[in-house]
Amino acid sequence: MANENTNLKIPTHVAFIMDGNGRWAKKRLMPRNYGHREGAKALKTIIRACKDLGIRYATFYAFSTENWSRPDDEVKGLMDLFDEQLDTLKQYTDENARLIFIGDRTKLSESLQKKMAENEEGSKDNTGLTVLIAVNYGSHDEITRAVKKISALTKEGDISEDQITPELVNSFLDTGNIPPVDLLIRTGGEERISNFLLWQCAYAEFYFCDTLWPDFGKNELIEALKNYTSRDRRFGGVMN
Repeated sequence: MANENTNLKIPTHVAFIMDGNGRWAKKRLMPRNYGHREGAKALKTIIRACKDLGIRYATFYAFSTENWSRPDDEVKGLMDLFDEQLDTLKQYTDENARLIFIGDRTKLSESLQKKMAENEEGSKDNTGLTVLIAVNYGSHDEITRAVKKISALTKEGDISEDQITPELVNSFLDTGNIPPVDLLIRTGGEERISNFLLWQCAYAEFYFCDTLWPDFGKNELIEALKNYTSRDRRFGGVMN
């Protein structure tokens, strides 16, 4: 799909590693949780930008399975912030956005799980931008849980070994039948994907930038899309 105004190739699915909140706050002599709050504002800006640009799926890495090792006050602040943000997501569902949460939610509080389920249920029939938010998510954990489910069904005789295909495995992942990631964007200057959507990013293009997440806005997203537009995606084939 091409955008007539900018001649951009618009990817179907863009994933974001929202890195740099803590460093953004440190630069301003503020606590890390202040940076996370500013990062939540940037998240809303980018959701709107994705919708405006015609992106169909946007996945955001909000809290990883490894983030539990952070200081207790930071983890509590992140969970409190997530709880608050869940109350504001209805504005997107009212605009025809669909909300999906990926990750192992069983380790979250019952109140958070309830709000997540309510947001998903209330937006399940929406046909606009699909927003996926990864909370207590790690790709190793996701794939392990999928393998366990398939293994249980195989033991029960519901699935034969011959039926285990990449398509079947994909259907048991948290993303289900969401299209694979076309473009992965990581802010904050680091150049790694940190256990995020490893299966789904098999043929994704990667874009790394130094901009800290709270400063990442629509203009920065357009720069990433310009870079993506210049890429030649061959999916294992040869250049024409």
